Amino acid sequence: MTTTTGWRLAAQYGQIADAAPGLLTDSLAHLHAARSSTSLAGAARLVVTAARAADAVAYKFGAHDLSARLIDLMRWAAAQTDDPDIVATSEYVRAETFLAARAHRAGQAALERALDAGPGTGTARAAAVRGALHMRAAVVAARGEDAEAAHAHLHAAEQLAEGLPEGVYLGTAFGLSNVRIHEVAVAVSLGRDHIGRALEVAREWQPGREIPEERRSGFYVELGRAQLWSGQPDAAFESLKVARRLAPQHVREHPWAREDIETIRRIKRADVDSLSSFAEWIGAV
Repeated sequence: MTTTTGWRLAAQYGQIADAAPGLLTDSLAHLHAARSSTSLAGAARLVVTAARAADAVAYKFGAHDLSARLIDLMRWAAAQTDDPDIVATSEYVRAETFLAARAHRAGQAALERALDAGPGTGTARAAAVRGALHMRAAVVAARGEDAEAAHAHLHAAEQLAEGLPEGVYLGTAFGLSNVRIHEVAVAVSLGRDHIGRALEVAREWQPGREIPEERRSGFYVELGRAQLWSGQPDAAFESLKVARRLAPQHVREHPWAREDIETIRRIKRADVDSLSSFAEWIGAV
């Protein structure tokens, strides 16, 4: 399952799609065959990992009904692990259903209930899981145009990240660098009046190799949108090319990337070969 998590973090969706049916079948069979509470908890963790990986593909490719079913499976299995950190992680993933439905206020409330229920901060893992919930709550609140809540959650995530090593905790990347990436995401999600902060972050800092490819790619997609809104189409195109180089499968299915490349082509007007090639590759023409 470590390999599967690595594929997900690197946006290797084709690899996951090939492996997911077998992984789900085997992990569920293992869970149903478990005889003791210890083996049951271990088997449930395998189901959580397999369902999360499969959901990454379903959600990315717009199969939102399937994604919701896989998230329900993940939450059901998480409850059998007797691990509050894993339960909280399942609530982090569940926020996708609210994002897909554009039910941002409901999603924010669900994440805040998850924060109220736990986890604590007694271990590095628990603190990272809690920080990840705050990061996602910040983005969901921003999509719902609640700037005050978005910045409060972002600040809480930053406080939890201080002193923690950058890393992957229960399948989710967390640390100060990830908080910076979410700062850009929040600024862009809040809209054009806030993009100055996204551009300021990018002038001072860029994500390094300690960040998984999918999240680094997302940073450049969102930076590209901020650059486009600020009247810098050439810079936006360069950012999209960086995003594609890092995680092509992630960018190709990203709705913002497709929208923005269409806009860049209209602005540029000239039939620039590299721009047209990118637009054809992403399906914008």
